[in-house]
Amino acid sequence: MKTMLLIKEIYIEGFRNLGHFLVTHYFKFFAWFSFIMYLVAVYAFVFRVSTGFAFD
Repeated sequence: MKTMLLIKEIYIEGFRNLGHFLVTHYFKFFAWFSFIMYLVAVYAFVFRVSTGFAFD
């Protein structure tokens, strides 16, 4: 739980003084989009490894 609170605090601090409303929301969207795309890539890799895909 402490780790999640630290991550939340870092996230809030990172976006606190960015300025313009659209810029702030754009970077928040881009951060979440990047995180989701990373999870998709990790899932695809784990799926390929678990099904015995031959990496030649």
